[in-house]
Amino acid sequence: MIEVIFEKCVGCGKCLKACAYDAITVVDKLAVIDIDKCVLCGACVQACPFDAILIRKKSVQHINKSEYDGIWVFVEQREGVIAGVSYELLGKGRELADQLSCELSAVLFGNELNGMAEELIFYGADQVFVIDDPALKNFRDERYSEALVYLAQKYRPAIILTGATVIGRSFIPRVAIKLNTGLTADCTGLSIEEETGNLMQTRPAFGGNIMATILTANHRPQMATVRHKVMNPLARDDSRMGTIIREEYNFELEEDQTRYISFEKEKTNLINITDANVIVSGGRGIKDAKNFVMIEELAEALDGAMGASRAAVDSDWIAYSHQVGQTGKTVKPSIYIAVGISGAIQHLAGMSSADYIVAINKDPDAPIFKVADLGIVGDLFELVPKLIKRIKEVRA
Repeated sequence: MIEVIFEKCVGCGKCLKACAYDAITVVDKLAVIDIDKCVLCGACVQACPFDAILIRKKSVQHINKSEYDGIWVFVEQREGVIAGVSYELLGKGRELADQLSCELSAVLFGNELNGMAEELIFYGADQVFVIDDPALKNFRDERYSEALVYLAQKYRPAIILTGATVIGRSFIPRVAIKLNTGLTADCTGLSIEEETGNLMQTRPAFGGNIMATILTANHRPQMATVRHKVMNPLARDDSRMGTIIREEYNFELEEDQTRYISFEKEKTNLINITDANVIVSGGRGIKDAKNFVMIEELAEALDGAMGASRAAVDSDWIAYSHQVGQTGKTVKPSIYIAVGISGAIQHLAGMSSADYIVAINKDPDAPIFKVADLGIVGDLFELVPKLIKRIKEVRA
């Protein structure tokens, strides 16, 4: 907060000249600061010759960082199936843990988790914290966050990582708030700062126009959610040995504000885009929701998945679960076919790591052609049906 000490202020006006935001006026020979305009830059404090302006800042709470050690990966599972991003994080976590000479731990919640903890050790974990409880059978924000906060306060990890999935994005912010620490969302890169040992968390910013690297220097644990398909999992090693630590938490002490009703899977015969080796995506050039039938048919012919740009999703032509891009899903297929997609930088952020990119667009100057391995300039309504017909003939 900023305040004027009226006993010292003489209304000289030097603070007015220093303020670049027009936030100060002089009334009856006293400086008055408009809090709505002030950005607390401190220029007026330096300009005042009478020390009549004061900025009060909250003191930084220093913690003993030596009390925090180890890297944790929260492992997401649904109905006994571990999410692919969790394996990717274990691979990256193993690399970071080796660099810091610390242990890599996996954290697993659910019910009837038989054999799953051992699997995480095979994929890189040194130890696995398990809470196997009927209360955790189905995901609920409050219960998952309370359980993870309990473990983090007890064992004090230096770093906690989880996938930037619907589940991760839902409950991890609650954990960060309760642990009084920072959280960097949607990271695409993680590394260790050699001088300090801090986690360097890299993510797109300003609409994907720049990559920002963020540090949590004064708080622990350091927390980040990481996008699917940007890290590489380790190969499964059945010879790896590790420790399984089984914990318990009394959920009866917590008052639930929500209740689990059911989980409805999307009704589609297509593969989930995050798991697909081939993805066919449609954009604004599709012109209408009914034309996505053509995109779906091409995806089916290639045994692939159907994606979409944000423009198509915002137009309610297709469900959000198909959206590829900065505000959708990050994918890494062997082949990515962009149909009627101009190639905004936000979309490119989600698919540019594909092994081979094919673009179909009638605009020869569309940005998508700059990243495409094969670009086809033409009318998609003529080209795609011919492509579908030819593929079916070859595969018949």
